[in-house]
Amino acid sequence: MADRAGEHNLARLAEGSLDRHGDYDSLFFEGRWHSSGSLAERAQRLAAGLVRLGVEPGDRIVVLMSNCPDVGVAYQAAWRAGAVLTPAVFLLTPTELRHLFADSGARAVITTPDLAGVVREARQGVEALEWVVTTGEAGEGELSTAELEQAEAGSVVPRADGDLAALMYTGGTTGRAKGVMLSHEMLWRAGEAGYAASYVPGVNRSLVTLPLSHAYGMLVTVVGLHAREPNVAALLRWFDPVSFLTLTAEHRLQSSAVVPSMIQALLACPVEEFDLSSLRYLVCGAAPLAPESVRALSERVPQVELREGYGLTECCALASTNPPGRARVGSVGLPVPGVDVRIVDDRDEEVARGEVGEICCRSPFVMLGYWNDPQLTADVTRGGWLHTGDMGYVDEDGYLFIVDRMKDLIIRGGFNVFPRDVEDALLEHAAVAAAGVVGRPDEAHGEEVVAFVELRSGFETDEPELVAYAKERLGGYKYPREIKILPQVPLTPVGKVDRKALRALAEREE
Repeated sequence: MADRAGEHNLARLAEGSLDRHGDYDSLFFEGRWHSSGSLAERAQRLAAGLVRLGVEPGDRIVVLMSNCPDVGVAYQAAWRAGAVLTPAVFLLTPTELRHLFADSGARAVITTPDLAGVVREARQGVEALEWVVTTGEAGEGELSTAELEQAEAGSVVPRADGDLAALMYTGGTTGRAKGVMLSHEMLWRAGEAGYAASYVPGVNRSLVTLPLSHAYGMLVTVVGLHAREPNVAALLRWFDPVSFLTLTAEHRLQSSAVVPSMIQALLACPVEEFDLSSLRYLVCGAAPLAPESVRALSERVPQVELREGYGLTECCALASTNPPGRARVGSVGLPVPGVDVRIVDDRDEEVARGEVGEICCRSPFVMLGYWNDPQLTADVTRGGWLHTGDMGYVDEDGYLFIVDRMKDLIIRGGFNVFPRDVEDALLEHAAVAAAGVVGRPDEAHGEEVVAFVELRSGFETDEPELVAYAKERLGGYKYPREIKILPQVPLTPVGKVDRKALRALAEREE
């Protein structure tokens, strides 16, 4: 990988975007437009304030906020100051946030007033964390962004292409969160590849619903910096289906990046009552989308092309996507430019087309490694390939299909049961709005299949009826012997089924 200083600096990329498109109303948030020039000026001044404060190149800065314009300002300011961005999901508990503070060695955190209490509790005993910066009025021992933005804007602090740009924490649903190291060039190239794989002339009005603190949300942000046309975006603080539909209709929005749970929530709304004629693309990632959702979307909003994609934090959230106009239902698409994908067996040997195995990829934007964990890095990137832990296959035309996570595989009586197969079958039931399936230890069969479902509003059914329904559609070893109806199937902050929570629930109810 090239290491020429500054060639792929993300702060320079943002400057180039502003130079190309100029100052215009670019971001709509909670009833107000923000111009590209005003946001850029704020980022420049905040960066200068951070440098004057004592932030040095390579220092980690945690950004803890729900979606708002200040997130983008903080990201660009961190990169301009030469710092390493460490985003944190605003739903973290104080214990989880303390681990992130301590493990990253962050010197500063930028947050919002509503999260100040969580930050104060989490920073107790974390000596490296020197500065708490808030977007509101500063409390005792804190600083405000308004105060730091009084500094006169300076130049971009030089960073080499291979220098760390982001330390993204992932894996918190399956164990202690791990820091993924991503360089400036990696994120720059991922954004370039993502834009090349998805660009459609004239499609430049989008709705941003994803948590910007997640790798998928960050990718969408960097993709936008490569745009050939001025981008206009509406931003939601957090996903709400009615707000999604209302903003799309009012601002004639054309595309949005979503996750499966968002599509399910949209389909639970009277979408026909909204003027969605401008909406052309929904780009779906983070988790597999059930076939029933695909069918319902195509019937109710027929002009929308659904394009599923695939990626992990470890590869800047991007490995494959369905090309516009050539989407293949059920597939997460073709590898984007610069990415190689292969499917291997348990001996790391490549399998034939159409056979299921572990998905591995290599690209210019596979991570530098896990923070402070060289052994895990070596294991996951053995042989020069990122071993994703996901099971899938590639068809004869090169389209990638996801089957399930290796760690989620249930082995019942010696037979493999993929949770997604069971979930997809349950979602075909008219009363089921969401489903999550896990394995529970069982003396007789090794593991037993346990399902949890959430019902649609106005529908009724019971657990024996759902078990019988699943039995009709699945093999004798696959169908869940136990199905529990929940008020809501738990989700992770990015909208995936939270299997860790479901496993704990299954074990408690054993």
